[in-house]
Amino acid sequence: MFKYPASWADTTEGAEVCHCGDEEYIRAVVRPILAQQGDKLPVSAMDPAGFMPLGTAACEKRGVAINIPEWQVENCIQCCQCSFVCPHAAIRPFLFTKEEAEQAPAGCITHKANGRGMENYTFRIQVDPLDCQGCGSCADVCPAREKALVMKPLESQMSEQDNWNHCLSLSEKANPLDKFTVRGSQFQRPLMEFSGACAGCGETPYMKLMTQLFGERMYIANATGCAQAMFLSVPSIPMVKDSAGHGPALSNSLFENNAEYSLGMCLSVDQQRNQVKTHAKAALDTTSDAALKAALESWLQDGDDGDKTRAVSDALIAALNQTADSSADVRFLRDNADQLVKKTMWMYGGDGWAYDIGYGGLDHVLASGIDVNILVVDNELYANTGGQASKATPIGAVAQFAASGKKTPKKDLGMIAMNYGHVYVAQVSMGANPAHVVKALKEAEAHKGPSLVIAYAPCINHGIAKSMKVSQAEQKLAVECGYWPLFRYSPELAAEGKNPFQLDSKAPSADIQEFLGGETRYASLEKKDPEASKKLRAELAEAYAERYAMLKQMAEMPYPDPSEAK
Repeated sequence: MFKYPASWADTTEGAEVCHCGDEEYIRAVVRPILAQQGDKLPVSAMDPAGFMPLGTAACEKRGVAINIPEWQVENCIQCCQCSFVCPHAAIRPFLFTKEEAEQAPAGCITHKANGRGMENYTFRIQVDPLDCQGCGSCADVCPAREKALVMKPLESQMSEQDNWNHCLSLSEKANPLDKFTVRGSQFQRPLMEFSGACAGCGETPYMKLMTQLFGERMYIANATGCAQAMFLSVPSIPMVKDSAGHGPALSNSLFENNAEYSLGMCLSVDQQRNQVKTHAKAALDTTSDAALKAALESWLQDGDDGDKTRAVSDALIAALNQTADSSADVRFLRDNADQLVKKTMWMYGGDGWAYDIGYGGLDHVLASGIDVNILVVDNELYANTGGQASKATPIGAVAQFAASGKKTPKKDLGMIAMNYGHVYVAQVSMGANPAHVVKALKEAEAHKGPSLVIAYAPCINHGIAKSMKVSQAEQKLAVECGYWPLFRYSPELAAEGKNPFQLDSKAPSADIQEFLGGETRYASLEKKDPEASKKLRAELAEAYAERYAMLKQMAEMPYPDPSEAK
């Protein structure tokens, strides 16, 4: 029985209310739903087109963690790996100017920032107590000799909430580092925060990272599954906009048609941008406005360059708004200015979608050659619907519909995609090599054609014996034992006469049986049927050793120079 103060029975005051986003929508829609009163809302309270405001997850302030990390400033090496792996964006690095550091609250201690470009700043790692889930992933990955994060009881850290709010109020600063590095990426605001993911989730850090790299111009088509439950659970939407009002546009479709749904979005955006380009070329030929002409030339040259598209598009919009030219082409460009910035198109889903129920559509997209990026978060089973086996479930793993251990091998989606020749393919594991993840995502987005990134994502359904706080370490062990090799296949290299396949992980050095024994999905069969478990595990180990040998052979294979072939 829970004991609570008798005064609660007739109190008229509640907990402090968090203010964020569209206050009227939050008052009228979000808070009633969170209070289990959503069935009392009229239909008119909802947008008839199905649009939902972003950033409402920040209003929940769940405060569910038992222990949360406490930053040990004297031990921190400022690597930002803690922020990189956080599933909920509840721990982040902040930079302070000298004046901001002097005006900070007494407990908001900073340290001189390390690195070139950081000379004028001090640095702080800040935890958000009420949005932290207490998984401990951040503390577990900290590489400092003396840990810079120590888990402490939530009640002892509640003063950090004021520090968190203060850090969020700091002036916006241009990223002094390259965002396409592990450390540099964490000085980009995550445009996905405080999702409903499980504590220690292996999936959400990938999507959070993608919003830091590409979020301000990102379209996402999301297959039903854990991602849909985490990102689109009304009223708590974790996607947010940056200070300029730009952010990811996220929409959800079904398991079976997400690829086709996303393909339609891609074709629509291509059609609109092609029209914009046609009118831009026509305006360039006819306008006498020198400033507009220069802006059009810059946009036609760099408008499709992901690093430059925002700047040249903003310059063109400014020129369109200032020009006296009133031609039909200029009016069209002004009316369709939202299509000037090149969108980065992403299909997103789990293995249940990509390997299994939606594979036919995915394969069609890969074959089409269209410029779309695909992120598959692979936890090797249908996680959100009860832990059923999928075609990504490896041999010997126990899951729903495979209670005696799956008897058939895992589908090799990466190899299938590589066979097309024009598809960029990467297999990544954040806990094993975070820099490799950033590099693969950058290369995938830059590739002109389909790109497929398959990311290993530990899940509570795996039953990791050491708990989900070591989900990043489990990813590393999976790579070290040969269970999950890292590689990239870049069609651009083939055009240069180089081997397009690069094996990015070393030869297995850890015992794969140790890895399998540390997860309930494999270990449970050993208890129920030791002979079957031994047989299936041996088959899996042999198959994965053979696969690594094959990948190594592919990486070492000489590749013909295309000029010599002619």
